[in-house]
Amino acid sequence: MQNKIGPFRIGDKPAFTQITADQAAPYVIFVVKDPLHGCEKDTAEEVAEYFDERRLVSDTGMCKVYTGAYSGVPVTVVSSGSGSPELEIVLMDFMMNTDAHTFIRVGGSGAMQEWLSVGDLVIATGAVRDEGTSLAYVPPQFPAVADWQLVACMKKAAEKRGFRHHLGLTRSVDSEYPGVARPARGGFILERHKQQFEEWHRAGVLNVEREASILLTLTTLFGLRGGVVNSIGDNFVTGEPFKAGAGFANAIVTALDAIVLLDRELKAGT
Repeated sequence: MQNKIGPFRIGDKPAFTQITADQAAPYVIFVVKDPLHGCEKDTAEEVAEYFDERRLVSDTGMCKVYTGAYSGVPVTVVSSGSGSPELEIVLMDFMMNTDAHTFIRVGGSGAMQEWLSVGDLVIATGAVRDEGTSLAYVPPQFPAVADWQLVACMKKAAEKRGFRHHLGLTRSVDSEYPGVARPARGGFILERHKQQFEEWHRAGVLNVEREASILLTLTTLFGLRGGVVNSIGDNFVTGEPFKAGAGFANAIVTALDAIVLLDRELKAGT
């Protein structure tokens, strides 16, 4: 484990999560405190209810952290705010203060291809870095790549459960409005916003959200495992309307089952 590092500390703990090494599992799931998921409770609590056992290890208001076990494998789940800037500081709390080695974003997204349906899952093989936070670390040419073994485990997990899923590229953005060609106040949208969306659509990018690229950039940069599984909440191309929580439970189960599969492979040395 790294020494305790970082400028933001309260007492002897990292400020944003208040997590300590003994409270964190090797596998960490990140979720957003987002009403779009359709959760009736804090999103981390919703995920933790899938665990065999769980305990609340910290609640800073910004983040809520549960650690427990799923099918006997230790897992931590963290809820925080939306977007790459929020996820960056939470990731750094874990990367700099714990022994966690595998990080997974589970969330929702909008489809950028007409053949994706609301409720489908997208398992990211990589991400378009169309947000600003990752540029503080490395130039735009640096790839945001998902761990191949984790991707394979998520694919196996989704197949075994019979969940409709797709593998491909996810685009991460900062803007929820013109950045995804969605009109803002008074119908504000520029032609360049529409053109940008069409460029990524024609390039075959599957979906768009706000966190995948920072997670995949930082796990790639620091030699850790990163993965992303997002459900589709609406389709920007076909106009299929938004449905709160569509596919989110399937994304949770896919991530958890994948962790079990990966843990077995790592212990077997495969």
